[in-house]
Amino acid sequence: MFLALRALGHQRGRFLLMGAVIGLLALLTVMLSGLSTGLVNDGVSGLQHLPASAVAFDEGTREDNAFSRSVVDPEQRDAWAGQDGVEEAELFGVSLVNGTTADGDQVDLTLFGVPPASFLAPDPAAGEGLGNPGGIVVSDTARDEGVELGDTVELDRVGTELTVVGFTGRQDTFGHVDVAYLPLDTWQYLATGRSQPGAPTADLVAADRLETASVVALRTVDGADLAEAVDVAAGDAAAGTSARTLDEAFHASPGYTAETTTIEMIQVFLYAIAALVVGAFFSVWTVQRQHELAVLRAVGAPTGFLLRDGVTQAAAILAVFSALGVGAGVGLGALMPAGMPFALEAGPIAVATALMAGLGLLGAALAVLRIVRIDPLTALGGQR
Repeated sequence: MFLALRALGHQRGRFLLMGAVIGLLALLTVMLSGLSTGLVNDGVSGLQHLPASAVAFDEGTREDNAFSRSVVDPEQRDAWAGQDGVEEAELFGVSLVNGTTADGDQVDLTLFGVPPASFLAPDPAAGEGLGNPGGIVVSDTARDEGVELGDTVELDRVGTELTVVGFTGRQDTFGHVDVAYLPLDTWQYLATGRSQPGAPTADLVAADRLETASVVALRTVDGADLAEAVDVAAGDAAAGTSARTLDEAFHASPGYTAETTTIEMIQVFLYAIAALVVGAFFSVWTVQRQHELAVLRAVGAPTGFLLRDGVTQAAAILAVFSALGVGAGVGLGALMPAGMPFALEAGPIAVATALMAGLGLLGAALAVLRIVRIDPLTALGGQR
C-alpha cells in the first residue's frame, strides 16, 4: 500500500486526469439515476401509492396502455371477491381528461374513479375526502399548475365542473399527468360522454352512468403476495380477466416500458464504459511500471503484494473521485427545474455508484493480473 500511495503522490497530473474522468462518470451515474427515478415517479406514482395488491384487466387486453383498453363489470368484480385469499375487490376507473380552471389555466388530469368508502379512497393531507359527486382529491403536484383548494375545473367539450376538495399531500401521477381521485359513480357518469355542463349531482349521476370500469383492484388477505395468497389462474378463469401484480401493472402505463428500458440500457453502457476506462488506464500504467514491478518480483515480492499495490491505487482513485462526482451530481440535481421529471433517492444512487466502482475495480484487477507474468529476469537484464 505504501508504494501505491507513493505513486499517486508522484504522478499527480496523470491520476488527477484519470480521477476527473471517473468523477464525470459518477456525475453522469447520479444524473441518470435521478432521471430514471423521476420518470418512474412521474409515470406511475399514482399506482405506486394505490393500496392494492394487484389489478385484473379484462381478458385479452393488450399490455400497452391497458388501463385505457380494458373494460370490466360488476360480475367480474364479484367473481374475484369470492376467491379465497382475496380480502377486497373493487372496480377502479382510469381516464385522462383536459380541463380549464376558473382563472383560465389549462390543466390535464388523470381521473381515478374509486368507491368513496373503499380501501382505494385516498386519505387527504389537506381539505376533505371523497363524498360530493363533483368533488376531486388531487395530487399535490397540481399546485405547481396553479390549482388550489376550492378551485373548479371545467372539463373540455362537455363542460362538466369538478371542484377540488382535497390534496393527497404527495406526488400522484399517471402517464406524467396529475391524478384526481373522484367517486366511481361520477367517473362512470363522465365515461358515458353524455355528462351535462355544470356540477354533477347525485340525481344526474344515478340517472345516466355506466356500470363498468377499467380494472378490478384486488387486495389480498394481510397484504400477502398475489401468487402465494390466491389461485390466480382460477380467479382469472372465473372472472374472465388477466390479473397482474401492481408492479407488473406499471407496464400498462403509457410510455413506461419504453422509458425505463431506454434508461436501463444507457446505464448498462455507462457501467461497461467505467470498467473499460479504469481497466485501460491501469493497463497502460502497469506496462509503464513493468521494469519497477519486475525488480520487486526479483527481490521476492509475492504476487498478492503486487496485486494489492495496483488495486489499492484504483480503489483510492475510485473512492475519492466517485465521492466528488456524486456530490456534484446531488448539487446539480437540486438545481433541476420543477418541470423536469427528476428525483434523487439515496438508495438508487448508492447502488449505482457502488456498481460503477465495483466494475472499475474489476477492470483494474484484470489489468494488473499481467503482473503475474512478469519474469524477474527482465529486471536483471536476462532478456539480453
